[in-house]
Amino acid sequence: MSIRGYFVAFSKCTIFLSLRILFLVPAGLQVRSQGDSQSYNKVMDNITVRQGETVFLRCALGDVVTHTAWLNRSSILYAGEDKWSIDPRVSLVTLNQEEFTIKIENVDMTDEGQYVCAIQTSSRPRTTSVHILVQVPPKITNLSRDVVVNEGSNITLMCQASGKPEPSISWKLISSSGDLVSDDEYLEIPSISRQKAGTYECTAVNDIDTDVQTVDITVNYAPAVSEGRDVGVTLGQRGVLECEADAVPEADFEWYKDNRRIFNDFDGMEIVSTGLGSKLTFFNVSDGDYGNYTCVAINTLGSSNTSFLLFVVIEPTSSTLLQGPRAVQDGSGGAMSVHSHNCLLFIIILSFLLRF
Repeated sequence: MSIRGYFVAFSKCTIFLSLRILFLVPAGLQVRSQGDSQSYNKVMDNITVRQGETVFLRCALGDVVTHTAWLNRSSILYAGEDKWSIDPRVSLVTLNQEEFTIKIENVDMTDEGQYVCAIQTSSRPRTTSVHILVQVPPKITNLSRDVVVNEGSNITLMCQASGKPEPSISWKLISSSGDLVSDDEYLEIPSISRQKAGTYECTAVNDIDTDVQTVDITVNYAPAVSEGRDVGVTLGQRGVLECEADAVPEADFEWYKDNRRIFNDFDGMEIVSTGLGSKLTFFNVSDGDYGNYTCVAINTLGSSNTSFLLFVVIEPTSSTLLQGPRAVQDGSGGAMSVHSHNCLLFIIILSFLLRF
């Protein structure tokens, strides 16, 4: 090492030892020295900063200063204009007769703690300390995955979050009401029903921000078929039987007539099924189509069925239509009815008059 190198190293060691001796003096304790000079420690208000922001550490100088330094716990950040910290986020802002200011960019939790500005003047040493508090927005770090279960199962969902201040956690089922279902990181649902299926929202909140994530719960259950409605159809006309079912997973449908399964395009019939229902269509109803039909809905958890009756409806003709009380009767049949009514009325009146 060159003579210059030894000299620089010796200077830094001297400064470091001087600062360390300075901090052996307890905070706030006044110490008498020659000339009645005093050494004291000033404590500033805490600085609260959010994670990711920049914090400025300011230290007022005033007197004739011989040495200055900013320290973090046991390490020196700056000694005068010389940067001792290897952290690229730390930099010098101002150093003059009035002020010694450094800044720390992109503050993180590791930066939290006490910082000390050490000043050696011509008359006395002094220190100014400040405590940095780092606030961290909530972040959900551990969340249950989406769940698929059978109805009646017991469910436990977990939501854990980090942050400072420590975030509070709540669960709710996203629905029209949005009712709160838990204010804890664990959500327990015993014997879950189909009504409890849906999207559950975990919310982590502190004074800084809010973090929200969701978990989907799918509840499987056997089909439940709606009661079938009997249908009347005129011979030769179009008829439709409709079967509806509620099931998860979606149901498959089968149609039967008198215990004989019906397939699509069988004898002029068409079967169209969706996840919620099935339609059996007759395009030209014949005598053989009338009778009892059964719809069966099936999924992996079970099955359900309902029955229908396709019955005949006689198409009305002009001779069978009901007439209103003021309707005019046409043809000989109508004239004969009016004539008979008049004759009966005449005989009743004549019988009444003959009594006198």
